[in-house]
Formats: sequence, C-alpha cells, structure tokens
Amino acid sequence: MNFITMNLVTMLYLVASVCFIQALKGLSSPSSARAGNAFGMIGMAIATVTTVALILKLKTQMATGSMGYGLVIIGLVVGGGIGAIAAKKVEMTKMPELVAAMHSLIGLAAVCIAVAVVSEPWMFQITERSMALPFGNRLELFIGTFVGAVTFSGSVIAFGKLSGKYKFRLFQGAPVSFAGQHMLNLAIAIAIVALGLMFCFSDAVEPAWTPFIIMAALSFVLGVLIIIPIGGADMPVVVSMLNSYSGWAAAGIGFSLNNSMLIIAGSLVGSSGAILSYIMCKAMNRSFFNVILGGFGGEAAAAGGGESKEQRPVKSGSADDAAFIMANAESVIIVPGYGLAVARAQHALKELVEKLNHQGVSVKYAIHPVAGRMPGHMNVLLAEAEVPYDQVFEMEDINSEFGQTDVVLVLGANDVVNPAAKDPKSSIAGMPILEAYKAKSIIVNKRSMASGYAGLDNELFYQANTMMVFGDAKKVLESMVKAVD
Repeated sequence: MNFITMNLVTMLYLVASVCFIQALKGLSSPSSARAGNAFGMIGMAIATVTTVALILKLKTQMATGSMGYGLVIIGLVVGGGIGAIAAKKVEMTKMPELVAAMHSLIGLAAVCIAVAVVSEPWMFQITERSMALPFGNRLELFIGTFVGAVTFSGSVIAFGKLSGKYKFRLFQGAPVSFAGQHMLNLAIAIAIVALGLMFCFSDAVEPAWTPFIIMAALSFVLGVLIIIPIGGADMPVVVSMLNSYSGWAAAGIGFSLNNSMLIIAGSLVGSSGAILSYIMCKAMNRSFFNVILGGFGGEAAAAGGGESKEQRPVKSGSADDAAFIMANAESVIIVPGYGLAVARAQHALKELVEKLNHQGVSVKYAIHPVAGRMPGHMNVLLAEAEVPYDQVFEMEDINSEFGQTDVVLVLGANDVVNPAAKDPKSSIAGMPILEAYKAKSIIVNKRSMASGYAGLDNELFYQANTMMVFGDAKKVLESMVKAVD
C-alpha cells in the first residue's frame, strides 16, 4: 500500500468533488439528468474506493489488526446491497419516503462519526493520544452532531408522514401541535447551545461526555418537535429542507476530519438544498426563515382543514366525452399531480398524448414546483415514461399560455390549480398556482371530490367550463386512448 500517498488521496478526492459538481450541474435540467446521475455515481465510487484504501493504509501503519477493515467491507457490501434493492423495488409514489430515509441515514452517520472522533481523535490523526481536542475541532463536532441529529429524527418523522400507513400519531399527515410548543423548542435550542459551549470550552484530555451526550439527545428530540407541527401539504418543502440539513451535517464533519471531499460534497448538497427550499417557499407563499426553523405549516394546515365545504353541483362526464373534446381541440395543456403518480398512469398518458399529436393537437405539460410529494416529483414521473423534455414546461414559463389554450387536462392535482389562492381571505392566499382556470375548457380527473392537502374546496371544480371525470387515472386515460382511436 506504499503507493497510496496523501497527495494521491487528495487528488482523487478532488476528482470526486469535480464529479459531484458536474452531477449537480447535470441534475439542474431533465435533459441532462442521466449524465448528472452518472457523474454522481462515478464520483461516489472514486471517493469510496479512495477512503477504503486510506483506511487500509492507516491500519497497516498502526498495526491495529484487520478486524476494523473487515467491518468496513461488510458495511459497504450490506449497506450497498440494501440500497440497491430498495432503489430497484421502490415505486414512484414511494420515492419521497426513500429520499427521507436516505436523509435520516446521512444525519445518523454524521452523529456516529462525531462520537468516534470525540472518543479517539488520534485515530483520525487530529491529535496525539495524550492531547485534548482543539477548540476548533470541538466546535465543528458540536455543530455536526447537532445538525446530524436533527436531520435524523426529523427525517424519520417526515418518512412516517409521507408514508401515511402508520397508526402512530406522530407519523400521521395531520399537524401535531400543543400549547407552548414554540417556547419548548426555544428552551431546548438554548439548552443545546449551552451544552455545546460547555463541551467546546472543556480543555481536558478526556472529552466532556456528559454535555455532549445530553446535547445530542436533545438535538434528536428537537428534530422531532420541529417536524411534527408540519402538515402533509408542506412535505415537499420539508424533504428539500432536510436534504439541505444533511449536506451541512456532512460538511461539518468534513471539517473535523480535514476531508476536503466531504466538505465540498456536503456544501454542494447543503447550499443546493437551501436554494431549492427557497424556490419552493416562493411557490407556496411560505416564509423561508420559518421553514429553516421548522415553525411553519401547522397553522396554515389547521386553518385549511377547518374551513367548511359546501355540497355544490358539478358537471361530470365520461372518459369518452373528455377524449372527444381534446381530439377536437387545437391546443391542450396537461397538469400532472400526485393522483397520476398513485395510479402509475404516466405511460398511458404518454400514449394518449402521442395519439393527440398524431391528430394535429399541440400538447404541453405544465409542472408546478411543489406538485407531488417531493421536489421534482412530476418531472421524474414523466421522465420515467420518456416524455420528450421539450413538451414539459415549468409554471413561470407556461402560465401565460392558459388563457389561449383550448383544453386543460388536470390529472390528480388539486391545490396547485386552486383559484382560491387569488382570494385574500383563503388560507392559501398568495400561493402561486398554475392558472388552469383561464382555459376555454377544463377537464379534471380525480377519484372523488376530496380536498387536497390544504383541506380546501377547489373552486376550479365548480366553474361552468369544467367537466369532472371521476375514476382511477390509469383506467380513465386508457379509456381515453381507446376513444381517440
């Protein structure tokens, strides 16, 4: 292992970091997303092999035996196998839960590494065996542990809320709030800072385990408390926010380990997640700072869920009726929503669009930034069906076209097309929406008249130019395909 020098390790980490930067650049557009994923996998492979080789070299130099190295290999094989199987088997509707689960593991890994560094810093070549950790390293470990613990427990709660199949109260989509909740969060945050400073200013050779452990435990609790008051409507922003947290946790630990690759990769994830959270907050008319503090969602969701719903008549039709209207139109805009993902109907939708195009109908897809259950959910859904990228448009690029469009087909979307957002008295007032209500004719496919995550009736459903087509999206779309023939 003599050929493994620190210069070589640094160079390989730099190459891996460049791959991560290229991956992020590629993932910024659906047309380059595959290349971005490839760069990400190559970068992670280089970083993993380099790290394992470095561990082997260090253990050989220290003559500490091979058991630890064997455990690393076992962890790579078992963990990589579980990840590969989970990613292969996951359904499109379960992708947000998978993302939340991955975030939780990153946070937990940051905490575990911090514990190891505090316990034996000399094994990471930070200090000599008889020396205390420098203040700077203790501060980095405190921040990394705090952010990692919050990310882990917060992601676990987000996973439960996204899944929606657990009876445990904290895992249910409805917000969980109680009197004095914000004051409790503030008190815990102050205690965490105080304990962290006690740990940082302890200059003894033996680490100050008591404040460190209590600080970590309180951070786990705080992660739960800042996510439980958030309702299901805000879960896409939560996933983005936790993604950012996981990146900063990794970067913080990277500083402690003096690992440039971990610092760069963590900073990329943290900053990109924060920017995405900001963009999504604008799309939902939320305060960015409230998101960062985890204190958003509960109030709005509760307000939405409490509004009365009148029983008003709606105009309904069949899949054949909808197919006839679209086949005789010149332009159609399709608004995909979570219902399309649940029905796994993206392939049937693509087939319908191809037949409409063959008949001379211009068809476009309109994507709202927070449609679905995670950032980019609808883009991934359409990409899975190999929908041409030039047919897919973001909200700000297509909103001006609804007024000149013959037909809008809404598939399983609700709050993102609700004209109630234009009403200053509505609980979603100010939320930017896809302005489908301006089209000449509107066709909405839903299983029922149930409200969206915000708990509001959708005024779009009651417009004179709207026709409801009730039923499973896949079955309805397959019927439309046959009717277009």
